[in-house]
Amino acid sequence: MANRISLNGTSYHGAGAIAEIVNEIRSNGFKKAFVASDPDLVKFGVTGKVTALLDEAKIPYEIYSDIKPNPTIENVTNGVAAFKASGADCIVAIGGGSSMDTSKAIGIIITNPEFEDVRSLEGVAPTKNPCIPIIAVPTTAGTAAEVTINYVITDVEKERKFVCVDPHDMPIVAVVDPEMMASMPKGLTAATGMDALTHAIEGYTTRAAWEMTDMFHLEAIRLISRNLRGAVENTKEGREGMALGQYIAGMGFSNVGLGIDHAMAHTLSAHYDTPHGVACAMFLPISMEFNREYTGERLKEVARAMGVEGVDNMTQDEYRDAAIAAVKKLSADVGIPTTLDKIKEEDLDTLATDALNDACYPGNPREATKEQVIEMFRMIMAK
Repeated sequence: MANRISLNGTSYHGAGAIAEIVNEIRSNGFKKAFVASDPDLVKFGVTGKVTALLDEAKIPYEIYSDIKPNPTIENVTNGVAAFKASGADCIVAIGGGSSMDTSKAIGIIITNPEFEDVRSLEGVAPTKNPCIPIIAVPTTAGTAAEVTINYVITDVEKERKFVCVDPHDMPIVAVVDPEMMASMPKGLTAATGMDALTHAIEGYTTRAAWEMTDMFHLEAIRLISRNLRGAVENTKEGREGMALGQYIAGMGFSNVGLGIDHAMAHTLSAHYDTPHGVACAMFLPISMEFNREYTGERLKEVARAMGVEGVDNMTQDEYRDAAIAAVKKLSADVGIPTTLDKIKEEDLDTLATDALNDACYPGNPREATKEQVIEMFRMIMAK
């Protein structure tokens, strides 16, 4: 069996990297940009940092901002119509996972119109053509959607999220500029950062993990555990470390998948609109505990990457405990809650069923029963 790695053709990293957007548009011969960004980023001038560069370069563009935090089928279909009307030939996606996921779905449907109903993109859709070229500019350090072949759309009518996996949706260029992340409030920084840590740990322990992705995931865990606290305090070093760490995590998990944590987190977001990163963070120590006997020595390396000392002198149970404790400590330090008061006992069966049907679940190293998943949901219910 061959192991596949899909990455951007080009990526830029570091303060001021957004200046390269103009060069990329010109060198690729694009004539007009469809700028996809969420309303708050437009309102508070974050999107304007990029559009100012386009204005200066006299590159025409049109802004599309009908994008919700958990983007919906309607956001995508409206975006497809807006793109067709715009006359654009590329997408500049500015924002977190929401803007980039919406852009990926729009771009895929434009070049593969047989999937215009959106729901047909769920799972590994047999699209034939690469999506409209996307230049992805993250404003959060978490989803790594700028370097992944995944995107997630919310089906409001059915109260569920569905994951789409398609190498054809990969942005051709990623521009990872930590200065674009400086305006993130503490809570969002913490949540997206813990999402990135979840990507790295789940990707490192998933069934399909192998040597190259292990390299990415362990370095991502190291960078995130050392820089997230500083990023929450908006230090330059923290922002830079998290911008790189979350991207490296994306280089890994996009190519090997995730697990039960993300499956349950998607379900929480679909039913209660829970912020994705918060949901991932609440479930991370719970899912690590659930999987601990199926991870071999991998939690030793997780503990080491998180800065735990003396792991080589620990027993297997001790280093597994240490890894889980380190995750709990980081999560607490950045202010992630441990419970959610929206969950009701009568919802648990549906939540568990949806989680087990999520596209991320098959990568989990341990099979789970519905009863076990219900118990994990119950662990974050407010007492």
